[in-house]
Amino acid sequence: MAEIVKVHVEAGLAMVTIDRPEALNALNDETLAGLEAAFTALGNDKSVRAVILTGAGKAFVAGADIKAMAENTPREARAFARRGHQVFSLIEDFPHPVIAAVNGFALGGGCELAMACDLRIASEKARAGQPEVKLGITPGWGGTQRLPRIVGRSAAKYLLFTGEVITAARALELGLFDEVVAPEQLLPRCLEIAKTIAARAPVAVSYCKAAINQGVEAPLAQGLSFESELFAQTFATADQKTGMMAFIEKREDPPFQGI
Repeated sequence: MAEIVKVHVEAGLAMVTIDRPEALNALNDETLAGLEAAFTALGNDKSVRAVILTGAGKAFVAGADIKAMAENTPREARAFARRGHQVFSLIEDFPHPVIAAVNGFALGGGCELAMACDLRIASEKARAGQPEVKLGITPGWGGTQRLPRIVGRSAAKYLLFTGEVITAARALELGLFDEVVAPEQLLPRCLEIAKTIAARAPVAVSYCKAAINQGVEAPLAQGLSFESELFAQTFATADQKTGMMAFIEKREDPPFQGI
């Protein structure tokens, strides 16, 4: 059986590709299991400093597999929703930055998957949306929660209430996408960003991600307290000594070791 989720690691960068193009990379139990296995393994790989997540063919992920869930009971639907939450939270909480390379359709569960990533770089051909209301259901994998946190409450309500599928340009205007590039430039641009991230102190980058994820929804005083603690912890790393000494000695691009 062909591997649905493929992983390639080179020079500290990981490429994770959902390879189910005949179904527009729709997410089913097997695909979720593949994503979980991939990100669990990458989280244990000390060489990895950034991950690019994309889909094979003309879609990023066209959504959850509707055929697989059409006959679900409420109990089965609840379990499927919680399974998606579990896997997407693994990606959201991954210790290093995850970049979604949105090459085509990112609809429903696909849009929710992209929103679980740290950055979303999209092709001009990409399309995004949460069209679940057209199927008589609500988003079940974070759409009602992550979307308003990214684009604001009013814009999220419009997209969720209408089920409208929007262009990459509109998604960029709303802040759902961080950057839009020509299709042939998508992976090169994502690799360029990933290489820039990989050249920075990995512990510091990881702490920045943790501070944002854990602090942004907390009261400001609590977030600031968490930030100061992580700031202090970086002074116990070799990378802090390397980075500051390089600055003092006017040396560029010091070789950070992640310790």
